[in-house]
Amino acid sequence: MRHARRRIVRRGARLAAVGGLLCGGLMVTHAMASEPSDTSRATGSSAQDAAATGAELVSRLGTSRTAGSWIADDGRPVVAVTDSATAAEVKEAGARPKVVRHSMRDLKSATESLSSAPRVAGTAWAVDYTKNEVVVRADSTVSASDWSRMTKLADGIGDSVRMQRTQGTFTTRLNGAQPIFSTGGRCSAGFNVTNGQSEFILTAGHCGPAGSVWFADNSGSQQVGRTITTAFPGSDFSLVQYDNGKQTTVGANVVAIGGGNGVRITGAGDATVGQRVFRSGSTSGLHDGKVTALNATVNYPEGTVTGLIETTVCAEPGDSGGPLFSEGIALGVTSGGNGDCTTGGTTFFQPVTKALTALGVQLAGQPQASAGGAAQASPAPSAAASQGAAVAPGSAAPGAVEPVGTTGNAETLVSRLTNPRNIGPGLLVIAGSLIALVATRYIRTEQDRKAYRRQYSQSWG
Repeated sequence: MRHARRRIVRRGARLAAVGGLLCGGLMVTHAMASEPSDTSRATGSSAQDAAATGAELVSRLGTSRTAGSWIADDGRPVVAVTDSATAAEVKEAGARPKVVRHSMRDLKSATESLSSAPRVAGTAWAVDYTKNEVVVRADSTVSASDWSRMTKLADGIGDSVRMQRTQGTFTTRLNGAQPIFSTGGRCSAGFNVTNGQSEFILTAGHCGPAGSVWFADNSGSQQVGRTITTAFPGSDFSLVQYDNGKQTTVGANVVAIGGGNGVRITGAGDATVGQRVFRSGSTSGLHDGKVTALNATVNYPEGTVTGLIETTVCAEPGDSGGPLFSEGIALGVTSGGNGDCTTGGTTFFQPVTKALTALGVQLAGQPQASAGGAAQASPAPSAAASQGAAVAPGSAAPGAVEPVGTTGNAETLVSRLTNPRNIGPGLLVIAGSLIALVATRYIRTEQDRKAYRRQYSQSWG
């Protein structure tokens, strides 16, 4: 995987690349990422525009004539169609048609057949729009007999299903990371949300059941809040209510990129196949990749989760619940996957819009929805903002780079946790080779930060 080479420093508690640090009511996500290698990729809000064009055509033409849409490498919308007449309509509307054999109705029928079969932990499937097929993956824990049984099922469905063995195991990404801790494990915070009266952290549902108490430190001395609602399995999201019911700071949905600057998250939306996305987590920092499928089903050992976003972004244990975003738009929270950020892998995300609607909340800092109403997706970002024009706090557009500050307890805790003098005694005896590895990763991290700066802020001073 091309972005498997990107690595984040993991010094001490790895808090120099925190993906969702909660302190005194403030959530700050620190991120470093690389400049895209494909210079032809559309900039600004063109990705959102392309996604909207493709989605509108699929909705209008229907599931018997189309088989999904995606964003091509050149930024143009592509719509899979089943006949030449529909292809002509797509072309006339300004999108690129691709004639395929199976309609979305056929592909959905295939996934329904897979879902109705006996559950096999360690398997996952999703519709690959670009190849017009349902891809069924089985990890290393799936036995030969289960693999044989599923292969026979796939053969009975037809050539719309492709079976594929994969490395590693499909697991939820829970253990061994910071910055939020509970008796059930450690996770990353996702986004700050509100119901108009109280404010909460949106994170992964598998991080802990209702009643779980969360702390900003592993000693349990700085309590953040308590999980009040959770959905897992089936879905994978939960709501952690701040202890004081309110954040102590305003505008906390910011993905910080170092140097006192960050990208403000100012809306929520749905992911699109082919879209460039970023994922931040407290174990591995920020990595990027592309959306490869929607409505994915994953059979974790703990249970089945459906409706997930499938991506090529890597993740590791402890990244659970961390934010997935693009162009300043919140897209999802980290659920699980296989692999790691050294070898690469597949990562699945709970869509943010579905979680917000189910919970009756919206992103903090947004115009309030009507009482009792569902959260609304925010408008697509403007081209100027997404290209990284620097703006002042409070006037930020989606994706714009702006100064980011932390105050009070938040600043004190961040300083303490990232201070080299506070590294545990065990790190003092690390072998020279490991120290060299950390130094190398630090250099690469600084390079990635500069590349991210070039990508998102041509006028950033």
